[in-house]
Amino acid sequence: MKIKYLVSQSLFVIRFRYIKKLASYLRCSKLRLVGMKIGKNTVLSHCHLTWPHQVQLGNKCLIEHGVYFHYDGIYSEGSSIVIGNNVFVGNHTEFNITAKINVGDNCLIASGCKFIDHNHGFNYNELINSQLCSEKPIDIEDDVWIGCNATILKGVTIGKGAVVGAKSLVNKSIPPFEIWAGIPAKKIGERK
Repeated sequence: MKIKYLVSQSLFVIRFRYIKKLASYLRCSKLRLVGMKIGKNTVLSHCHLTWPHQVQLGNKCLIEHGVYFHYDGIYSEGSSIVIGNNVFVGNHTEFNITAKINVGDNCLIASGCKFIDHNHGFNYNELINSQLCSEKPIDIEDDVWIGCNATILKGVTIGKGAVVGAKSLVNKSIPPFEIWAGIPAKKIGERK
């Protein structure tokens, strides 16, 4: 029994410590070649990108599998999706960006979150799918925690140290150190 346990632990360590790091290193190297900016000691699992040069990741980030960096625009210079240092992004999170999103340092973004910085026009006299989209950047300040499956819409600023509850729909800016939850999100508390 003890030998079986040691073998399974060794395989676990090899798989998650060494093979995962090697795969991340190779993935980061490949993406750097096509223009993505990736900081030191960032671990990047398999993700989806439309324009790699539009994404900038800071140092010591952990990006889980299935994250979608979708820059929804034509080719342009510079980064539109900017993630700070020491940020965790959970699996299957979607950044659907036309203008810009900034995520500060030391943030936690749980699995399944969506960030959408644009919206379709809906004037009566025109077809909806032919109208121009309105767009406003999203700004996530330092030390923010966003719960799983939350949706953050255009023009929102989430203040330093704020918390967003799971499955919340944030369509208004959140002041620093406040806790918001619900659909639409409302203040339910403060960090003290």
